Amino acid sequence: MPSEDVPVEVVITAPDHEWMRRLIGTLVRERLCAAGHLQPFETVYRWRGEIFEKAETRGTLYTRASLVQRITERVRQEHPYEVPHVTAVPLTAGNPDYLAWIIAETDDGPAITR
Repeated sequence: MPSEDVPVEVVITAPDHEWMRRLIGTLVRERLCAAGHLQPFETVYRWRGEIFEKAETRGTLYTRASLVQRITERVRQEHPYEVPHVTAVPLTAGNPDYLAWIIAETDDGPAITR
């Protein structure tokens, strides 16, 4: 896992666009992520021996590495899938002002409820 204060991009997928929009809004308000993007896409996957083809929504979040576990726990509790997709990759390069903004707009302290 990268250093706790490294900015990361978190990807979450879900079958419901509105569910994803509400989740991202909540995570931004709680300072668990600085921003999020929503993108519709088509997916093909195997689940328990069956092939599925579906429309889903991809949420891309910008946060710090130390918050990924809290985001993952939240998604696992609230997501409609039994095994939701949550992955994170470190942002190792980019506009330094943007990367600093991600850190400034997130909080690695106790959960904030607003």
